[in-house]
This record gives sequence, C-alpha cells and structure tokens, in this order.
Amino acid sequence: MTEDVELLDDLLRLCAAAGAEPEVHHSLPERRGGWEQAPMVLVGDDAAQRCRGAARRRGVMLVGRDQDAPDVWRRAVEIGAEYVLRLPDSEGWLVDQIANAAEGVGRPALTVGVIGGRGGSGASTLACALAVTAARAGRRTMLIDGDPLGGGIDVLLGGERAEGMRWPDFVHSKGRVGGGALEESLPALHGLRVLSWGRDDWVVIPPQAMQAVLAAARRLGGVVVVDLPRRVDESVAEALAQLDLGLLVVPGELRAVAAAKRVASMAGMVLDDLRVVARGPYAAGLDERWVAQALGLPLAGELPLDSGLLATQEGGAPPGGNARGPLARFCAAFWERALVPEGAGGRAGGGAS
Repeated sequence: MTEDVELLDDLLRLCAAAGAEPEVHHSLPERRGGWEQAPMVLVGDDAAQRCRGAARRRGVMLVGRDQDAPDVWRRAVEIGAEYVLRLPDSEGWLVDQIANAAEGVGRPALTVGVIGGRGGSGASTLACALAVTAARAGRRTMLIDGDPLGGGIDVLLGGERAEGMRWPDFVHSKGRVGGGALEESLPALHGLRVLSWGRDDWVVIPPQAMQAVLAAARRLGGVVVVDLPRRVDESVAEALAQLDLGLLVVPGELRAVAAAKRVASMAGMVLDDLRVVARGPYAAGLDERWVAQALGLPLAGELPLDSGLLATQEGGAPPGGNARGPLARFCAAFWERALVPEGAGGRAGGGAS
C-alpha cells in the first residue's frame, strides 16, 4: 500500500524475486476482508496515515526509503506494524519474509540423504525406492540427485525424457528460490518431483545453488530424499548440512566396510545423524549388526534382497514400484518409524531396527 512510485517499483521487484503476486492499493482496500486476509501487508510510510483505524493484525510491515524519517516509530505503533524496514538495507530479509508468507511456513520436510559405502552399493536404488514409497503413501515428495557422476537418477525412474528442469538450469541460483516455483519446474514421475542431471556436459553446482535449491525443497514440507556421492566437496557438504539424517548403504564385505569407514568419517564431519543400512549377502562371520558395530554407527536396518527388482525395472517399474516387494516394504517401514510425530512417543527419524 503506497503512492510512492519509486517505493512501489522496489516492492514489486522484491515480490517478483520472492515468487509472490502482490495486490496493490493506495489506501485501505474497499473489498471487505482484504486487509485482514492477506498473508502480509507492506505499508509505505507515505500511506501510514491512511491506515489509521484499520483492524490490528499480524504481518504488517512499515516500509520506507528515507533512513532518517522523523516519527517513523510513532506511525508504526499507530498502525500496529510488527517491523519498520528501510530499503535497500532490508531487501534480502524482506524477500525471505515475502516468500514465507506466499508459500506458507509449516513444518519443513524430513530430509534424508542416501550415501553408498562403496561404489555399486545400491544407494541410488534405495534413494529412488524411498521416494517412490513416500509418494505412494500420499506424502509430498521430492527426490534430488546430488551425484553428478551417477548417470542421472531420472534414468532409474524411467524419466530421462520427461519434460522439466535439471541441475544445469540451477547452476546460477543463489539467495532465495521459491519452493512452489521449484516444484512446478521439475519433472513429475511416479507421483513425486525429481531434480536430476541433464544428458549434456557435466557441470559443477556451486554451494550457493545447492543451498538455495535444498532450502526451497525443505520449505515445501513432506519428505525430501537426496542421493549423494561418496566424495565430500563444498556442495556435498552443503547438502549434508541440511539433512535430518543420513543412510550409509554398506554391503556385507570387509573391503566394503573399510571403504565405508572413510565415507562415514568425511560425512560425519558435517552430518550428526548417520546410520547404516547393511546389505547382504554377507561374508563368512558377518551380519548386519557386525557391519554397524564395525563402523561405530547405529543400524537403520537391513536392505532386503529383491530378486524381482531387475525384472520390474526392465518392465518400466521404478525401484520400490511393487508395493508388495521386499524393497518397498523395507522403505514403508522406514518411513513409518522416521515420520513419528513429535510428542507421539518418539522423535522424527526414530530408532534403529
């Protein structure tokens, strides 16, 4: 709400950056309920006097460009403003608040990362199955491919030709990425959204882009599954920092356990909650508990052998696509434990099995 043309231009630009569509007024809206129902109200300090008498509500911000405007705090109190903002100093913070108001700020997504203890451990297969299983249960789900050398996780889902944006489209992202805009831009496969790599030349994802994209995904709520590489660079460290928990997939072999120790050591420098998913068949004398104890990590479970997995994938079904298969049942049990509501006898990401 303002008649200051320069201020209006600034606010329209900030709304566009936040992915929000503003409704512009010069004074209190005539439409009944407009002032009360808007998720946020930005009042130019030129319009504060015209807002006297308006119903008190949360989310009112008094915005101006003059750093030394007299009586600004008095005007803020008169209209019940929660914040007094001066542009351009407060632009970054204001963009975040506009985006939060436009998207709604609920419980962030439970974000799970999957890492292979060694090459070929089946981490990408588990990541896909976890995402497919969550989506089948009606949860808002996003699967993010964090491994540029993995060949593209969309291939495992049979969606390499699906329309939508890939990681190269987000290389220059920094600051705020709108969660809704991100979700709508990605390929929709098997009831979930997938951010994968393109088929073109390999690109490096800057840490700022990884941070912006993952933060946007988390704000949407539901669950986010991230398929991560075994090496840890700055971008991977940024992804690890945003995880609620990590799953380290370790085959039951001595060499695999030795390799997984190095991976766990690097990931553990950033990620507090890292758990083992053991995978058979096991070498003589080994089992899932031995693998977890050797790594000094809690056991999240034993990944079951799924003899029909290859056949179902060749038939076009994704990992976990068969709801009655052992892999899908493992994933369903994992989500049932991990998504225990707070105050319901456990914490999110609940105990090992």
